[in-house]
Amino acid sequence: MTIARDWDGSTYDRISGPMEHMGLKVLERLPLEGDETVLDAGCGSGRVTEALLERLPRGRVIGVDGAPSMIEAARARLGDRPDLDLRVADLVALDLGEERVDAVLSTATFHWIEDHDALFARLRAALRDGGRLVAQCGGAGNIEVIHAAAEVVGAQPPYAAQLEGWAGPWNFAGPEETAARLRTAGFTDVRCGLQDWPVRPDEPETYLRTIILGAHLEQLPADLHAGFVAGVLTALPSPLVVPYVRLNIDATAAGEGGQVS
Repeated sequence: MTIARDWDGSTYDRISGPMEHMGLKVLERLPLEGDETVLDAGCGSGRVTEALLERLPRGRVIGVDGAPSMIEAARARLGDRPDLDLRVADLVALDLGEERVDAVLSTATFHWIEDHDALFARLRAALRDGGRLVAQCGGAGNIEVIHAAAEVVGAQPPYAAQLEGWAGPWNFAGPEETAARLRTAGFTDVRCGLQDWPVRPDEPETYLRTIILGAHLEQLPADLHAGFVAGVLTALPSPLVVPYVRLNIDATAAGEGGQVS
């Protein structure tokens, strides 16, 4: 299932420029005529959704996120418009009824989902035959240095009672295993690969607290949040560079009875 985390949608929207930049590069890989219906799987606060809508002057976007505050932030950014349907939903349980979309776009989302087999099966069910999946998420090796620093700090008092031995919710998969899962789910023309993408955030403490360490903080009482984030930040080289490793995914929904390569 998707990790149940509500984030802080308004703060995320303010500081997520690096995530938007990555997402726009993913959007560039998606060929569109302008009249398609596209599922934005993990739309967040709507920064990339906004650019996607600009490429669909005669089309429509279904934006889905598991965090209510993200959907609230997306509504505040994008407003009420007939070509946009925003929903709070778990992607693994997503049900579009009889509707099938022409494409699925996803950025910075799949690594929050434990069961990628179930995820890809659900996305295939949402796509029409021949529809495209274009995505990027955290891949094998993503932000290892930061997680290692958080593990060291988390093993010390007063954090150890909640964090020592805690493995976290992330699923940073590799390209080979991801390609195999996609083919099993009914995708063809599968291409997966890792890409180093270092980011130097403008607000290191806020960036860590909101985007990277939020799952850790959910394990801790509120009065320990500031100290934990400060401890991790101190344990990392300055200036902070976030060593992202992104998993790029491109695939096509195979037709009924079609070959899966």
